[in-house]
Amino acid sequence: MKRLVAWMTPYRKECVLGPLFKLLEALLELIVPLIIAQLVDRAIPSGDGGAVLRCGALLAALALVGLAASVTAQYFAARAAIGFSTSLRHAVFSHIHSLSFADLDRLGSATLVTRLTGDINQVQTGVNLGLRLLLRSPFVVFGAMIMAFTIDGRLALIFVGVIAVLFLIVFGIILGTMPMQRQIRTDTDAVSAVTRENLSGVRVVRAFRREAGETARFDRLNRVLTRAHLHAGRFTAALNPLTYVALNLAIVLLLRSGAVRVNAGSLTQGQVIALYNYMSQILVELVKLANLIVTLTKSAACARRVSELLEVSPSQQDGTREITPADLSSLTFRDVGIAYYASGDAALEHISFTALPGQTIGIIGGTGSGKSTLVNLIPRFYDHTSGEILFGDTPIRDLKIASLRQAIGVVPQRAALFQGTIRSNLLWGNPEATDQDLWNALEIAQAAEIVRGKPAGLEEPVQQGGRNFSGGQRQRLTIARALVRRPAILILDDSASALDYATDAALRRALREMDNPPLTFIVSQRTSSVRFADRILVLEDGLCVGQGTHAELLASCPVYREIHEASAGKEESVHG
Repeated sequence: MKRLVAWMTPYRKECVLGPLFKLLEALLELIVPLIIAQLVDRAIPSGDGGAVLRCGALLAALALVGLAASVTAQYFAARAAIGFSTSLRHAVFSHIHSLSFADLDRLGSATLVTRLTGDINQVQTGVNLGLRLLLRSPFVVFGAMIMAFTIDGRLALIFVGVIAVLFLIVFGIILGTMPMQRQIRTDTDAVSAVTRENLSGVRVVRAFRREAGETARFDRLNRVLTRAHLHAGRFTAALNPLTYVALNLAIVLLLRSGAVRVNAGSLTQGQVIALYNYMSQILVELVKLANLIVTLTKSAACARRVSELLEVSPSQQDGTREITPADLSSLTFRDVGIAYYASGDAALEHISFTALPGQTIGIIGGTGSGKSTLVNLIPRFYDHTSGEILFGDTPIRDLKIASLRQAIGVVPQRAALFQGTIRSNLLWGNPEATDQDLWNALEIAQAAEIVRGKPAGLEEPVQQGGRNFSGGQRQRLTIARALVRRPAILILDDSASALDYATDAALRRALREMDNPPLTFIVSQRTSSVRFADRILVLEDGLCVGQGTHAELLASCPVYREIHEASAGKEESVHG
């Protein structure tokens, strides 16, 4: 957790001024009982109206100055807490973006979202309350005890005893709740994961009528979380009753002993009232301190989780070389294989081929054959675990990742658009692109008619996830986005699955007719999308079982022939 302190450094001034103004407020509070004692013992018995007014005015002035100090302290504490959490959240978000796909798969999106939002919010609350109360409450508690000694040493011993008992109660409960809070955060991750999974897959859940089963799964995890909260809640619920019992017993003892001393003439009524006020201040501040420590315990658990995330080092090491035109002269896979994290079996094995600029490489195979895995190796979304990938004569791991990906246009299997406008989405490919560049990309992607049909054209709003566009429209817009970059390598990962056969054919023809066409990888499950490719790779269970042109594979590869016959049957049924 020490590394989180670095984000507090810009707010050192606020971290000092906030507690100092709170201490000023606390000091003024400690003076109030003494003034009340003077009012009771001298001003009122003497009938001196002026003295009563002076004491009242002094109390009002202390209240106003204390209010100003409290507001100022709150301002500095809030400024430090919000600024700290903002910087920390930005650092965590940037760190998440530095992690590889393998790291993200291992951590899970649910826990990342929880740590980026809920955990940091809890840390922010802890910092805010800590700056305001962590020094103030102990200062008032021990200050009240010291002030009690200035009034009467014998009765002040009651303060010493009750403070010792209260600290045992408070810190005993704190130490007991710390592991419970860590378990609560873990259980919260599990609930967040199943919630996210069901929200993203709600159509599948409803299509298979699995609402009851998924509700039961959520209820089971939610009950675990509820039990954890209740267990911690019961433990911390004992805090206030125990502190109130101890303090009220001390007050009873104080009043009884004080009454005896007043009756004997060794103590005044005003002094007893002052001692009672100090005891009440201790009560209020210890309750505040107890609740503060419960909050800080939660915040410490959350801070530890955030710190653990920041300590995760990216598994991918960046290269040192910028990619050059010579590197883009060829792309070679030599006996490449990859196994995913915590997976016993290899997802790909013994993949070898060479691709040249301007060629079209088709990759075909059944579901789970490794098609997407293969193309994900090209921009280093994942690192191969065996073999060698070369750009020209340069190993892929020697190239800077940012430079490598700048030369590649990727259209993912799941079309993803971002909230904004069509223009803002297309400019992801190249922020400096002109309108002509955008329209050229749209024409090639067969998406120009979509944009022309919208009232606002390129300024047409895009809702989150592109919900206001159909699946085929989203795919064509994501293809256009990749083409705006004018990539040397274009990867179409099953990105035409929602397109009809005529649009798919027009797209492939437009790609071939481009000036300086990119090296294009087309991933598909239908042979009509890859039949005109310069080379087709046929994958099955992570192995390349055939390479060649469409005609060569029909003659030599049973797997390809089977896929082709199935695809042809589907096309006939569609056209029929």
